[in-house]
Amino acid sequence: MFETSLTVVGHIVNDLQRRKVGDQDLIKFRVASNSRRRTSDGGWEPGNSLFITVNCWGRLVTGVGATLGKGSPVIVVGHVYTSEYDDKDGNRRSSVEMRATSVGPDLSRLRVETPGRTAEDVARLATAEVGASDSDLVSANAAGLDGNAAGLELPADTQTRSPLPLSA
Repeated sequence: MFETSLTVVGHIVNDLQRRKVGDQDLIKFRVASNSRRRTSDGGWEPGNSLFITVNCWGRLVTGVGATLGKGSPVIVVGHVYTSEYDDKDGNRRSSVEMRATSVGPDLSRLRVETPGRTAEDVARLATAEVGASDSDLVSANAAGLDGNAAGLELPADTQTRSPLPLSA
């Protein structure tokens, strides 16, 4: 069977939804990927947008649930498919969804400081970034090797997250 693989770079636009399907955990969220194009006067204008529902199963549930949240810049890799369903009025509907194989923070929009690096090391790395200013970046500390997936400091609303509770 052929599967359509896709990489989406964007931001999580809703609160993560965690639930149990049979005996498996699931986290769902929506990602918005918005393009911009340079205008003839050197400015920027909005381009096309893609909104996609991302489904995370298995080990992704723990990492995503403990680390990411609404507003987080992410890179998502997975297989895309069309989900068909009947809405509350009985109309047949469809939506494009992704079964994620990998989800991570977008390091072009997130700065990670690792233990043992000096401020000079971090500054040197930051100057290598193309098109991003310090005000565009979120400061973060990398997790130690204790297996804590929540080692990234994200915006205040996602900073001290515990895994989402399961809902039916």
